[in-house]
Amino acid sequence: MKQCKRTKRCRQNEFSPLSRRSWLQQAGMGFGVIALNGLLSADADAASVVSAHSGKVKNPLAARLPQFAATAKSVIFLFMEGGPSHLDLFDPKPALNKLAGKQLPKSFKRPVTAMGEQESPLLACPRKWKQYGESGIWVSEWLPHIAQSVDDIAVLRGCWTNGINHAGGVCQMNTVTPLAGRPSLGSWVTYGLGSENENLPAFVVMQDDIKRTVVNGPRNWGTAFMPAAFQGTRFENGKIPIPNLSTPASIGQSRQQKKLELLNQLNRQHAATREQQSELEARILSYELAFRMQAAAPEAVDLSTETKETLDNYGLNRKETAAFGRNCLLARRLVERGVRFVQLYSGTGSQWDQHSHLEVKHPKMCRSMDQGVGTLLKDLKQRGLLDETLVVWGGEFGRTPMSEKGDGRDHNPTGFTMWMAGGGVKGGQTIGNTDELGLYAVEDKMHVQDIHTSIYHLLGLDSLKLEYLHQGRPERPTLNQGSFMKKLVTG
Repeated sequence: MKQCKRTKRCRQNEFSPLSRRSWLQQAGMGFGVIALNGLLSADADAASVVSAHSGKVKNPLAARLPQFAATAKSVIFLFMEGGPSHLDLFDPKPALNKLAGKQLPKSFKRPVTAMGEQESPLLACPRKWKQYGESGIWVSEWLPHIAQSVDDIAVLRGCWTNGINHAGGVCQMNTVTPLAGRPSLGSWVTYGLGSENENLPAFVVMQDDIKRTVVNGPRNWGTAFMPAAFQGTRFENGKIPIPNLSTPASIGQSRQQKKLELLNQLNRQHAATREQQSELEARILSYELAFRMQAAAPEAVDLSTETKETLDNYGLNRKETAAFGRNCLLARRLVERGVRFVQLYSGTGSQWDQHSHLEVKHPKMCRSMDQGVGTLLKDLKQRGLLDETLVVWGGEFGRTPMSEKGDGRDHNPTGFTMWMAGGGVKGGQTIGNTDELGLYAVEDKMHVQDIHTSIYHLLGLDSLKLEYLHQGRPERPTLNQGSFMKKLVTG
């Protein structure tokens, strides 16, 4: 039998150390990978990217100046997953109650909704509406806490989108297109402006239900073709938002530093022959951010320093309000410390999607988030943060005026409500409108591309000039479309 003649490379591999991926998976039962996933990072000097000013930057998350004078420095996006009913919250339609039980008038174009062409009768909206604040904006009985801050809010009643189902709608509201494969809004903002805190992630995502998952999952805060350094970092809901971050008591700082040095040595040995993969350098130095986070992050998420009054105001003393209230309080603490973009999901797993029993399920969802959001607006204002923090509220679409299953509403992408507050937005106004039944946006219409463009503009970014070169082609966040709604700042 002839002896196998192995190549020199083959013989060398027999004695090579574990691969970097294998080492990470096996060391410490792999918990290090979980804790540090996504924290790609403040000192990474690979992944050089083109900044908003078309200049090379060594650190992809280094704070950068906006392209023009900005009115907002950070964003808190309150995402009501499943589609809240604008007709029952911010857009009263007296004609709907008058025509309840009848078919949609023939003068209306027949909509195509998630359940197909609808011929169901119109569903009444038995809400008690009241005008609030000096502006006299109408808000329903289901949102008494948010209603107290309407003079700081611009209600956008003319929103519309293309996403007719949850997967497409959530994807579009996050990435501007119903199809997967584009970077998220938060990723583009982080790419354009970087971070003002080198010890915390620039883009943080939180859900209100740990047992459920947002439709599309991490794709909603992912970077697609851009470097992973700009993706969102998900915090858990609960007393320990960042699991596996704390160093075990048995491991001192010196020992931890030596571990990092060894890991760095192994990583650089692995990266030496893979210079074309710039992400490797960013990932190597992400561990340094995680090391710094062990000191900074616990303080940022430690709510024990807050007064009992503050905790109660956010609703942490009641089960139905505690989850989202805690996330709202954390959002305030994060933007206070320079985090650029914070996204909070209410109703994780499309819980705002009431195709039936709307009168029971919708007020429950409202109670779960209303107190936290109302307190967040007041807290930001009291601390002088609302002027520089843009707060955005809304879901992937609205609900139809027609009934479904007799006591619910279907998806309505053709007309719905969102609102913005702070960050230079002139509050106490309503912008846009839907028709007399709330089915179609008819005045000052804002497509998702316009909504995103307006957010970028308030942050000092031009969505047509913010570019990322991908495979030789300049990519822009709103696909070369979208207009800034000037009324947001002029009234």
